[in-house]
Amino acid sequence: MNIVVFVSGGGTNLQNLIDRIADGYLSDVRICRVIASREGTYAQTRAENAGLPVSIVSRKDFSDMEGYDETLLQLLEHSGAELVVLAGFLSLLGPRVVERYRNRILNIHPALLPSFGGKGMYGLHVHEAVLESGVKWTGATVHFINENYDDGPILLQQPVPVRQDDTPESLQARVIAEGEHPLLPEAVRLVTRGRVRIVGNKTLIDEEAEHPDS
Repeated sequence: MNIVVFVSGGGTNLQNLIDRIADGYLSDVRICRVIASREGTYAQTRAENAGLPVSIVSRKDFSDMEGYDETLLQLLEHSGAELVVLAGFLSLLGPRVVERYRNRILNIHPALLPSFGGKGMYGLHVHEAVLESGVKWTGATVHFINENYDDGPILLQQPVPVRQDDTPESLQARVIAEGEHPLLPEAVRLVTRGRVRIVGNKTLIDEEAEHPDS
């Protein structure tokens, strides 16, 4: 299955997908394009090092959402995208892209949604809010997106304990290692193998389906 990965920062989740394709876990997945929200990110470097085509599409370069939306839509269609993965992508996608690829856009979020989500909840901001709240567990969520920030049917979640001596940085590192990195390839694998159904705002995972190569 052809996937397009959207990135905004360091690209650790992108690298994780690249590695899991290489080791055969995602043997039926091909990253056909990486779309970065700005020039010069390390995610862009990771993509180029892996020989992947990269496009830079920045929301601030467009006077309105319509032009931004249309540019992304054309890129996705030209790339032959069958699944879109937002791997640390910080911009909101436009309505045409969301509608055209409804139930085919996955997002990874560094908390257990619906807690600690929404506009402004990204990167260290999420982990600062988690520590401030006093909760004992956080984690990562993979969900299908809709028109709103960090909303849509939840596919997978991985809890991660909050330690008493955690800083935002230490918590972020552990959520990435114990939550995001195991979760995102698993979610992509489930979708690409046809094991996910969406009913209303819920996802159902078909445990019966078997991949011919599994």
